[in-house]
Amino acid sequence: MTMTITDPADSSLQSRAKRLKAATAPVHEGVDRSIMSAASFASLDGYRQFLRIQYLFHRDVEALYADARLRDAFPDLAGRCRMARVIADMDDLGLEIRAAETPAFALDTPADLGTALGWLYVAEGSNMGAALLRKEAQKLALSDTFGARHLAPTEAGPAPHWRAFTAALDAVALSEAEEAKADEGALAAFARVQAHIDAHII
Repeated sequence: MTMTITDPADSSLQSRAKRLKAATAPVHEGVDRSIMSAASFASLDGYRQFLRIQYLFHRDVEALYADARLRDAFPDLAGRCRMARVIADMDDLGLEIRAAETPAFALDTPADLGTALGWLYVAEGSNMGAALLRKEAQKLALSDTFGARHLAPTEAGPAPHWRAFTAALDAVALSEAEEAKADEGALAAFARVQAHIDAHII
């Protein structure tokens, strides 16, 4: 059964995915502006910087895709992890995998469920934006098999892939406190991406 909550600002019922979208809209827009203002797709060098950010964020969330509790909620979760494709893209473009700060999540330290769902929402949501970025990458002679693998859509397409995720996301039963953690987790995920941009994009 799909779980919904009541938005305090609106008496209508709203899915968890829609609530997270509304809650993160300002920070999401800020991240998008930062990426585009850095001319990330104006040249291969700009794209390489973007790819480093992708690596750092996917490294942050990689452990979530291996979490047994989350795999119970999202049966296709393991196949959704894009870290291997990001690394392959880096290899295509001659980027070294440098030592970085400790990732946000570690395999031996499971996150609380609400927080994990918030971060997953952001990680999976980036697949929708990837459809547009993929077109920009193609202008740089990058493709689904060279340099831009991690931007390639699934066979089903980005929209069905996203709907399947949000249906599973909305179906997870959470307490009121865990719902608050989901909001905090999604905001923290976007803040983490912004921090990576600020630290690594010139």
